[in-house]
Amino acid sequence: MIQYKAPLKDIQFLIRDVFNFQEHYQHIPGGEEATPDMVDAILTEAARFSEKVISPLYQSGDEGCRFNDGEVTTPKGFREAYGQYVEGGWQGMSAPVEYGGQGLPLSLGVIKSEMIGTANWAWGMYPGLSLGAMNTIYMHGTEEQKQRFLVPLTEGRWTGTMCLTEPQCGTDLGQVKTKAIPDGDGGYRLTGTKIFISSGEHDLTEQIIHIVLARLPDAPAGTRGISLFIVPKYNVNEDGSLGDRNPVSCGSIEEKMGIHGSSTCVMNFDGARGFLIGPEHKGLMCMFTFMNTARIGTSIQGIGAAELSFQGALPYARERRSMRSLSGTKHPDKVADSLMVHPDVRRMLLTQKAIAEGGRAMLYHAARLADRMMAAHTRGDTRGYDAYDDKLGFLTPVLKAFLTELGYEAANHGVQVYGGHGFIKEWGMEQIIRDTQIAKLYEGTTGVQALDLLGRKILLGKLKSFNEFRQEVNQFIRHHKNRAEMKPFIKQLKRYMLRWRIGTFRVAYKASKDRDMVGAASYDYLMQSGYVIMGYFWAQMADAAFSGIKSGEGDVDFYKTKVKTAEFYFDRMLPRAKAHNKMMLKDARSLMQIDEEHFAF
Repeated sequence: MIQYKAPLKDIQFLIRDVFNFQEHYQHIPGGEEATPDMVDAILTEAARFSEKVISPLYQSGDEGCRFNDGEVTTPKGFREAYGQYVEGGWQGMSAPVEYGGQGLPLSLGVIKSEMIGTANWAWGMYPGLSLGAMNTIYMHGTEEQKQRFLVPLTEGRWTGTMCLTEPQCGTDLGQVKTKAIPDGDGGYRLTGTKIFISSGEHDLTEQIIHIVLARLPDAPAGTRGISLFIVPKYNVNEDGSLGDRNPVSCGSIEEKMGIHGSSTCVMNFDGARGFLIGPEHKGLMCMFTFMNTARIGTSIQGIGAAELSFQGALPYARERRSMRSLSGTKHPDKVADSLMVHPDVRRMLLTQKAIAEGGRAMLYHAARLADRMMAAHTRGDTRGYDAYDDKLGFLTPVLKAFLTELGYEAANHGVQVYGGHGFIKEWGMEQIIRDTQIAKLYEGTTGVQALDLLGRKILLGKLKSFNEFRQEVNQFIRHHKNRAEMKPFIKQLKRYMLRWRIGTFRVAYKASKDRDMVGAASYDYLMQSGYVIMGYFWAQMADAAFSGIKSGEGDVDFYKTKVKTAEFYFDRMLPRAKAHNKMMLKDARSLMQIDEEHFAF
């Protein structure tokens, strides 16, 4: 049975040694409250809650939700755990004080969400979807909407959903058919069906707030005609109390491959009363606040899968005995040597470790950018907000797609370490694979994210965000190129950055001649970008670890292990970027030359 243990030492290494969050917090509103003692207390308590309350529900929650006549019952223990979550004030930790939150930095909320998501992703989706709803209402709602809906969401008394997908459309939201008709009383009546709605119905809270895409009667065709609405499960009275039931109901829940503890619902809107949020026909723009929140949140699932699978595989590899080491017996007093003596087992464990720790560094860097973006919003600094939004927007598709692809790989390695036992349900390792597969699909598949990166952020963006990030990395290279212990890392990083830059120009040129080249190259371009970007953060971690070793303070063995893991990444994982670079520059011909009818078997 898997028991999650929060990697507090690694988290502290990143926020103290690598990114210096304490200095960072001095420059953002609310950061002054995030003192070292406060941060330590929050991390310790979040770790306790994740380890003791929701981690024990991970495997038992795989029994799934139950559906009965429109009502959904979550697995045993989920509701009680959510009550403790609300009592602890976790939902509003990074929300604005004026709407019931604690006003602490967004990055602390990300770290909290990582622990919860790793311990029990299915459970964590319920409060996780609410965070997206909260952000959307905060950024685009009226003051009245914030007081009526945002405050109870912040307190955790209510939860929220995101209602986009319909039976005839997923990613192509221009096909949305749900209608919103003005009711003459300041609201709208929504009619339509939404599918794959996470947390659409459950028994954790008395109220659920749906954020819904729909069309007004005069809406133009396509994505330009989509508006955004708040639709509560129960109508809300003027005094904030719950009124009568709104005609929005759960028609069924999906039988899924994984995340069985998370209810995935078909939601029917039968003239349900809703309220316009944001401008008419600008719903997709407003919804991107929610979608980007969800995409960054989904990247946590990739990191969490790698971390949890590693935590399950490592003890087994230490304890399980099989064969003798090729270089000579290591444990002559035992019937066989442990799995740890075999290089291929080491390869899988180190791959898991490198993905989890490298991905965590990428995530925390993005969390810092989000802190600064929200600080600019609070100050009314539109230019600053847009600048950080661009930086974060460039990284978002990489975080979402690259980290979930690698997280899935790491989960498979965990099963492989166990051998046949990994295929058996009681160990819990196969559940991580099943739960993680969805991370590569929802909030935009890997292919969609790759098109977003190469098509929108690189080509349509005229390389602006790419060049800004490249300049950041090149500055790091210049500052560390003469540091003896860093030279092996800097030399390789410089070479991979050059290959990435040249490859970007070559793809752009080829795409100008053949539009199919964008789709043909996008996946490999994203994966190459991910490996190079992760290499940059592993170089930063190696630098911080060398400083820790030199100072002689703290856990020197921890620092040495960090350097050795960085060496593994540069030796065994970063070279994958070369293959992706080579493949992305191949013409689209080999993908498109077979006629459609000849695909038949």
